[in-house]
Order: sequence, then structure tokens, then C-alpha cells
Amino acid sequence: MKAIIFAAGVGKRLQGVTQGRPKCLVDIGGRTLLSRHVEYLGRLGVSQVVLVVGYAQDHIRKAMAAESFAQEIRWVVNEQFTRGSMTSLWAARSEMDDDVVLMDADVLYAPSILSRLVHSSFPTALLMDETVKQESEECMIAAKTARVLTLSKTLPSDYDEAGEGVGFLKVQQQDIPALLQSVRAYVDAGALDMEYEDTLKGFFEKVPVGYEKIGGLPWIEIDFPEDIDRAVSEILPAVIKLEENIRATRLTP
Repeated sequence: MKAIIFAAGVGKRLQGVTQGRPKCLVDIGGRTLLSRHVEYLGRLGVSQVVLVVGYAQDHIRKAMAAESFAQEIRWVVNEQFTRGSMTSLWAARSEMDDDVVLMDADVLYAPSILSRLVHSSFPTALLMDETVKQESEECMIAAKTARVLTLSKTLPSDYDEAGEGVGFLKVQQQDIPALLQSVRAYVDAGALDMEYEDTLKGFFEKVPVGYEKIGGLPWIEIDFPEDIDRAVSEILPAVIKLEENIRATRLTP
């Protein structure tokens, strides 16, 4: 299994904070979001990490060079990084030669959330926070009979269950052609400003995609300055506490 992390975007809404640096390099508790991603993947035995970069990529390359990671780090450059995130997925298509975990780079989360996806009994799966109700621009998973119908900011009219998508998608190798075929339809149509989630309708129709519920576990997507404040004051302390509790449980005879 390999991980492909989408870190090419501009992050316009955070420019006042990031000051020209990619938002995956936002420092939360003394570490960048990207550094935490790579560490957590290493804990789970993911030996190869592909970084899709574009905007201010030199900052990311420098930050990664300054740290020591066990994994092989590969680089894909998305020259169309000002367009929709589908261009990052498409740019990385040649790297999808194994089971993959596709990951947005702008998420802070408990390591157990990623573990739940990697070890899911569903070979192809998403993560759903079923405690979240859509209030504004949340990207929502809608499911019926334990199968994902859509991953979009627009919910369908008929579904059994819904919750916010965390931003990670595990795809087994045999399902990757269907994934790329679904995205290719939008590439061929020149609809390059789409978010990649919105290009997956055909994929969900062809492939039985499962989901793991993670409601109650700490995580946050970093889009606005107030998200950083919440990440520092609320989410990171909850992640640390959860990690301490897990370690204590393991040490208990």
C-alpha cells in the first residue's frame, strides 16, 4: 500500500496566516500537518508516500528534507494547481499501481482514525463522521445499505445515512481503473475546476465503496484561520489525550 497526499493547492483563505507557504505546513503544536501525516503512515507500515505538490512547492521540499522519515518520498508536480483538486488526483494517476490511500493534506486528526481506514474490512472505503450535520460547505458522505452513494457538498434525495467525509479514501488496486475512468470523463470534458470528490459519481456507481464511522474521534480540516485556533486549543489536546489513553491501555497487564 502507498499513500498519495494532495498538497498542491493555494489555500487562499489562509493566506493571511500562511504568508505564501502551503497550508500543509501550518504548524500545530510544533509540527506541521504534513509531518504528522507521514509519521502516522509510517506507524501503519505504509512504506511509500507520494506528495502531489504545486503551489510554493519549494517550501514543502525544504521542510521534508529537514526531517528524517523511514518511508520513500516520491514527488508529483501538478502544474494546474490553481484549478480543482481533481487535477492533483489526475496528475498522480501513474503512481496508482498498488492499493492506495488518497489523502487531503490539510487535516489534523487522531492516528487511530487513519488506522481505522487502513485496517478496514472494506477493501475500498471512506471515513464518515456521522455526528456532523451539514451546515455550510461540509463535504458529505451519503450511504444506503452500507454502500457509499456520493461524496459531495450536495446530498442526494434518498439515503440511509450521512456524515462528513474526513478527506481520505482507500482504494484497492483492482478498483483503481474504475476510479480513473470516472475522473477521466471530467478531464476529457475540460471540467478541470472540479473538486475530485465531485468526479467520483461513476466510481461509486461501479464499485461497492464501504465506510468506517469515526464519530467522537478528534479531527479537523484546516480551511480558515479559526480552524487553526480550534486545532490548537481543542483538537490537538484531544488527540494527545487519546494517544495517552491508548498507550496506558496497552501497558495495563
